[in-house]
Amino acid sequence: MAMDVVDYEIRGAEMQFVEVELDPGEAAIGEAGSLMFMDGGIAMDTVFGDGSAQQGGGLFGKLLGAGKRLVTGESLFTTVYTNNAQDKRRVAFAAPYPGKILPMDLKALGGTLICQKDAFLCAARGVSLGIAFQRKLSVGFFGGEGFIMQKLDGDGLAFVHAGGTVVERELAPGQMLMVDTGCVVAFTPNVNFEIEYVGKIKTALFGGEGLFFAKLGGPGTVWLQSLPFSRLASRVFAAAPQRGGSREEGSVLGGFGAGGLLGGVLGGDDE
Repeated sequence: MAMDVVDYEIRGAEMQFVEVELDPGEAAIGEAGSLMFMDGGIAMDTVFGDGSAQQGGGLFGKLLGAGKRLVTGESLFTTVYTNNAQDKRRVAFAAPYPGKILPMDLKALGGTLICQKDAFLCAARGVSLGIAFQRKLSVGFFGGEGFIMQKLDGDGLAFVHAGGTVVERELAPGQMLMVDTGCVVAFTPNVNFEIEYVGKIKTALFGGEGLFFAKLGGPGTVWLQSLPFSRLASRVFAAAPQRGGSREEGSVLGGFGAGGLLGGVLGGDDE
């Protein structure tokens, strides 16, 4: 299927969104729930799978595409936004949490990009979303977030989202980089990806970094994020009240709430 060549503009700082400009007849595919707004004249169509098998491949191709997305933890469906107007129209997709949206030119990257399973945001029509199983058995057992990843194939534009600050590293042949497994956003397929034990049981138990980290070997390009969503979610959960009650619970002023010291004094409980 031919790729649509789209123009785009990324807006915002911490909470970004990307505006994709579609010529008449062009289309973009978006992850479920990522739409921010769209101009009149753009038609939405929810499709089974990733939309790349809608022309040719029949039912089996659609089921295969949907099955790949289900394995990576994504929805069985994606939405295709097609410009049916006579002039250019725009559709925007928003990042799900603070971070950066990265435009990935798959043609310049050799046609394939491996990324975390929740990193994909949107793409030009024709980009195929598949799965990339890591070959090493140790990765399968201990890789966690890095075991099952998404594979983006095609020669068009795809947009992936990363949390916090993003750094791009170019690895020379034989160069190794040790990374927390959740901080790996994406890498080119020629990068060697392995999972390695931290080495010392004391570090594993008390270091706070987990038992394993990702070992990336060059040559190739890798993209890293400073704030994985799993880390953000765990911090939010840890800071949230663990039982039903007012928002003040757990804060310095919590003891002065309606059921605290101040409430007792005002309620005449000083007898």
